[in-house]
Parts: sequence; C-alpha cells; structure tokens
Amino acid sequence: TAPGPRSYTTLRDEAVKLFNSLQQLESERDPVPLMQGVLQTCLDLPPLVDEIYCQLVKQTTEPPAPGGQGDLHYWQLLTCMSCTFLPSPPVLRFLRFHLDRTENRFPASEMAKYACFIREALGKTKRRECVPSLEEILVLMQRQEMICTVHCPGAPACSVAISSHTTAEEVAQELVSRLGLSQSPNLFALYEQSRRREQPVGSATLLADVLTRFE
Repeated sequence: TAPGPRSYTTLRDEAVKLFNSLQQLESERDPVPLMQGVLQTCLDLPPLVDEIYCQLVKQTTEPPAPGGQGDLHYWQLLTCMSCTFLPSPPVLRFLRFHLDRTENRFPASEMAKYACFIREALGKTKRRECVPSLEEILVLMQRQEMICTVHCPGAPACSVAISSHTTAEEVAQELVSRLGLSQSPNLFALYEQSRRREQPVGSATLLADVLTRFE
C-alpha cells in the first residue's frame, strides 16, 4: 500500500533517521520499500531534500566497490530522487559536477548510465504530488518506462509508455492521434475512476502521481 500519514520529530532527528536508512540501503535485499520511505519523508519534509542529495553524492563518490550492489542501490535511489525532487541551485550544480565526474571516470559503466539518466531527468522534473509508486521505483531502477493502460469508449484499451514526467495532456494527445481523431472538433481528456468516484485528470497532472494514488 502507499505510505499513509506520518508523524515526525525534529528535522535534525529525521535527518539522522534518513542517514541510518541510507546505511541500511547498502545491504538491503529488497531496497524498494526503504527507498519509498526515504522519498516520502523528503516529500513531507522538503528541507531534507538537499540533505539526502548531498548524502547520496557522498555515498557514490569513491565507493569501496564501484558498480557493486550496494553502490548501485545508492545510484538507484539517486535516480528516484531526480524524478521526484529538484535540489536547490547550489546542490544542483554540485550534483551535475558529480554526474559528469562519474561518466568521465567510469565510461560505459552502470554508474555512468545512471548518471546520464539522472541528468536528463533533472531537466524535466516538476513538483510531484506523490512519491513514486512501488512499480515506478522498480521501473526507475532499470531506467525504463512504465506501461499505462487507458480504456477508451468504443475502442480497445490502449497501452501507453509513460515516464515520471508524462502529463495527462501528452497521453490524451497520443491517444487522439492513435485513434485517428486528430481532426475531430471534440475535446478529449483522461478520467480516473475508482469505486467511489470518477473525475477528470487535469491536463498538467503527472500520470505517475495518478498511478501512485491507485496503488
């Protein structure tokens, strides 16, 4: 299930807890729930976003085993962070330097591939309403896209590949093109439906946030 409301102590205490979570991440067999927990804390406590970015840069600089499982877990969390939060300008400059340095030192490595993915994500990331779902985290760990199924009235369900940055308007436009409705005078929108309600999805809404709410 998606994370529910949490109670927090002081920022200092929460920063210490996050640091301990990062230490645990290195040896965690299933890192996804731990990653989602870190992301949720950062969403609830925005002042900690820069702290986690700095910690992850530190952990991925001169690691004991470059490209090992523990090192890649840090890169994977850094990937999820880059698709969820933008750091402050000074930390962003520091992060971009770290990404460039990694690509230069370890060309064609998994770390370099994550660094390239992160750089591209940072150019697209907007404020998220929700942290990535468990499914989205798994996809981001592989640097892939999610497959979203959209049910269209009078037509078969359509599968659409989306990223963490894809908006409802972009998906609606793609479906209109696929269904040959580009010349139609009608307006088209996406709707999300649950047992309790059906409502339109705002054109600028990130579909990844909608999927997290469903999870």
